[in-house]
Amino acid sequence: MTNNSKIIPIGSDHAGYELKEYLKQELSKLGYNLKDYGTFSLDSCDYPDFIHPLAKDINDGVYPLGIIMCGSGNGVQMTANKYINVRCALCWEVEIASLARQHNDANICSLPARFVSREEGLKIVKTFLETQYEGGRHQRRVEKISQILK
Repeated sequence: MTNNSKIIPIGSDHAGYELKEYLKQELSKLGYNLKDYGTFSLDSCDYPDFIHPLAKDINDGVYPLGIIMCGSGNGVQMTANKYINVRCALCWEVEIASLARQHNDANICSLPARFVSREEGLKIVKTFLETQYEGGRHQRRVEKISQILK
């Protein structure tokens, strides 16, 4: 476990801003320290500006797990998954988050802020952060995710 294992990078665009602020508050109560990559208001913005720096830090091993969100969760997920060591999963319910960690060793959770309630978002994120990767039969598949095909 790294020194940064209790620090959770979190980022969003304007559509995910209110959910991000709620998650920061609730996760802080649970003992997590959050590093907020932005956005910092409801003003319209471009999600790649905030997601690229967060995903790069996950990619480089600065933090083990991260949380991102936008309206659908798709744009931020697509951006994060440009990094070879990032496995970002779009999670809209608790079981998806659990399986993303258990079977895929996902290291970023993407939330669709317009499609989950604040309370459900918190349950999803807690499950994501608390679930361990199973390894075993899943390992060879996870290793193949980052292979570049010609």
